[in-house]
Amino acid sequence: MSEAASRNTLLVAARVRHGWHTQQEFADAYERHALTLGERTGISVRQVRRWESGRSEWPNRDARRVLESMFGLPLEQLGFVRPIASGAAFHRVPESAPEEAPIPPLVEGAEVRRHGGRELVSRLGTALERAAYLDGRRGPGGVLPVTLELVRSIEGMAREARADVRRELLYLGSRAAEFTAWLYRDSGASAGTVLYWHDRAIEWADLCGDGAMHGYVLLRKAQATERTDPARMRDLAHAAVHGPWSLPLRARAEALQQEARALALGGAAPEDVARLLDRAGEALDAAPPGGPVGTATCIGPLCGGYDLDRLMAQSAVCHREAGRPERAATLLREHLATGAFAPRDRAFFTAHLAGALAAAGHPDEAAMTGLSVLRLAAAPRFGQALRELRRSAGLLRPYGRRSTVRELRRALASLPV
Repeated sequence: MSEAASRNTLLVAARVRHGWHTQQEFADAYERHALTLGERTGISVRQVRRWESGRSEWPNRDARRVLESMFGLPLEQLGFVRPIASGAAFHRVPESAPEEAPIPPLVEGAEVRRHGGRELVSRLGTALERAAYLDGRRGPGGVLPVTLELVRSIEGMAREARADVRRELLYLGSRAAEFTAWLYRDSGASAGTVLYWHDRAIEWADLCGDGAMHGYVLLRKAQATERTDPARMRDLAHAAVHGPWSLPLRARAEALQQEARALALGGAAPEDVARLLDRAGEALDAAPPGGPVGTATCIGPLCGGYDLDRLMAQSAVCHREAGRPERAATLLREHLATGAFAPRDRAFFTAHLAGALAAAGHPDEAAMTGLSVLRLAAAPRFGQALRELRRSAGLLRPYGRRSTVRELRRALASLPV
C-alpha cells in the first residue's frame, strides 16, 4: 500500500480544523492540553508523523484520553483503528459515523502514476475543481489535507512528465498552490504560511511561462492583504492589471475592483473609488462569455466565472469601506437575492451586509442578518465570513441592550475559538 493510500487523513483534517497547521503546533497543543488534564506528558513531532502516516499502533491509555478530550471525538473518528484480538491476529473494524468523516483523498499517488499525458492533467484538474466546489460548501478543514496531497501529486508527476505535459502540470500546480493559500487563509493560518503558498504559485506560473497566471496570483495576494495595509493591497492589485502580461478581462475587472477597495481603505474620495469601479464594470462588459453563472471559485481559472452579481457584491464592500453604508446595503440586498453564490461566499457577503446595516443605523436588521450568517458559516467554519461578522458585530456595541443584538453576541460568544 502506498503512503498516500495509508495516510490517516481523518487525523490530519481534524488537526487542521482546530487550527494546528503544522505537526509541531499539534504536538505543542497536545502537551498543553495534557497539563489541563493533570497529565505531565507530551508527544514528539515524530509521534505525530507516525499517527498521521497510518502506520501507528493504537494509542496508549493516556494518549487516548488526551486525544479524545482535545478533539471531542472517539479515536475511530480520528482515523485510529481499534485492535480486536483473534488469537495472535488483529483485524480492522469499520469506522463509525461516516457523515463526520472529511472528504476522502481525491487523487492517490499510486493511482495517478497509472495514467499519463493529458489524461493525467485532466484527472488532476477535475480533482482540483471538485476540491474548490466542496470548500465553498463544507469549509477548508476537510479540503486542505486533500489539496496538500494533490499538490504533492502534481509536483511528483511534473518531475517525470515530458516537456509539454510538464508545462500543463506546472500551470495546474500554480492554481493548486494558490488554492492552498486560500484554504490556509480561511483556516486562520499565519500570514507567512499564506505568503509561502502564494509565492509557490507564482514560481510555478513563471516556470511554465504563464504571465497571466502570475498576474492572477498577484490579485489573490492583494485580496489576502490585511485591510490595515491598503498601500500594499493597491500596489498588488495595480501590478496585476498593469504587469507585462495580458490579464483576461474578467480577471482585470476583479483586480480593478480590488484596487478600488484599497483606495477606499486608504481614505480616497468616494468619487475616485466609483471611477475605478466603473472601469471594472467596463472590463466585465467587454469580456467574452465565461463559465456558468455562479461557478467562480478561488482557483479560477483566471476568474472565468466572474459575473456581474459578484462584481456588484464586491463593489458594495468598496462602498462600505468608502463610508457609504446605505449604498452598500442596497447593492448587497439586490445581488445576494439574484446571484448564485456558494454558501461560503454568501456567508461572507452577508456578513458585510450586517456591517453595512449596523453602520447605517439599523441595528435590529443588522443583528438578524448576522444570525443568518452564523447559520451558514458556523458549522463549516468559514473563517473569513466569521471574522467579518465579528468585525460587523463590533459596530453594534452601542445597541447592546436590544434583544436581537444580545442574541447575536451570545451566539458569537458560543463559537469555538
